[in-house]
Amino acid sequence: MTLYKRGGVYWSYVFQEGVRHARSTKTGNRRLAEQIDQKHKEELLLQSAQLTELKPQMKFAELAGHFLTEGEAREWHRDRLKVLLPYFSDMMISRIGKAQVRQYRQARHESKTLTETTLNRDIECLRHLLYWAVDEGLLAINPLARIRLARIRRKKKPVLSSQEEKLLLQVAAPHLQNIIIAGVDAGLRRGEILNQRWDDVDFSRRLLYVTRSKTPEGESREIPLTSRLLHLLSELPKNGSLVFTFGDKPIHSVKTAWKAAIRRAGIRYIQFHYLRHTFNTRLLELSVTREVRMALLGHTFGDTHESYEHVELPLKRDAIRKLDAWLTNEATTEKKSDGSTNPRTNHADEATERLNQNSADPASQIAAREELWPRD
Repeated sequence: MTLYKRGGVYWSYVFQEGVRHARSTKTGNRRLAEQIDQKHKEELLLQSAQLTELKPQMKFAELAGHFLTEGEAREWHRDRLKVLLPYFSDMMISRIGKAQVRQYRQARHESKTLTETTLNRDIECLRHLLYWAVDEGLLAINPLARIRLARIRRKKKPVLSSQEEKLLLQVAAPHLQNIIIAGVDAGLRRGEILNQRWDDVDFSRRLLYVTRSKTPEGESREIPLTSRLLHLLSELPKNGSLVFTFGDKPIHSVKTAWKAAIRRAGIRYIQFHYLRHTFNTRLLELSVTREVRMALLGHTFGDTHESYEHVELPLKRDAIRKLDAWLTNEATTEKKSDGSTNPRTNHADEATERLNQNSADPASQIAAREELWPRD
């Protein structure tokens, strides 16, 4: 018997190694007090088995500070903490439960129109920090371990048309033009583009290596370069380690430049991330298989992970070759229709032109392909 009632409130007394540990359950309800008593026993047991001391009374703001300095905090963690800290900063980490999350959801909805996807990302970040607290021995259990996230309805994702792309490139700032082309021609994430280094660009093999990705699946993947992207990278100054810069300085955000370009182009608003979706959709319409598309994007879709993990480079090259031909055809069509051309979308090299012109001649076609994409 470890529960005793004192003044209408149950107290939990647990003896461990000759030491009595007392804690008020702060309730007169017997059933609830038993649950608190059991949790008290578990915390003491875990505390005795670990070298670190449990700190369930720690405030969330303090936990966030430890996580940012000692944990593997990523950019999305920092973004989410900007909205989580104002609400949870003074709350003890052991008291953050499902009820508090429901109240947080309601408060966020009342203050601003948000999607459930956005709020789910908030809760995922909060849950991740509490799991980290458990791993560090600060909490015995994660109170949000079994929380259910809101179900998300699938929405239509917009695709940037070739005409919209042309208008956008015409009015975008020079540094943003380069970033847009990298997004639609290589399917790179924004963070991957901004962290891309010259050491990871192989001009002789027409390959770009992604070594700094948001996900483990995206690390060290190889992306063949289209003629347009190859020409662009060849012309960029190589003054520092980063490929995409603004006046030789690193670019940390493109939100302002992107919104300004959309406004000047007079097109519907599309999130920057949908450039990646545009890349995937174009490959899909060109009959590139799902496994190859996922290998190029660095995506994992359930059980198919292993099926695309070892996609051979020639298949990737063939996918980009199809995209290259499509881009060249679009540029040619636009030139015929308006008599002008965008210099950034019409610079296929001589070998590419021979490949298109001699498609009926097998020998010439093979020679042109060998020149463009040498065997690895």
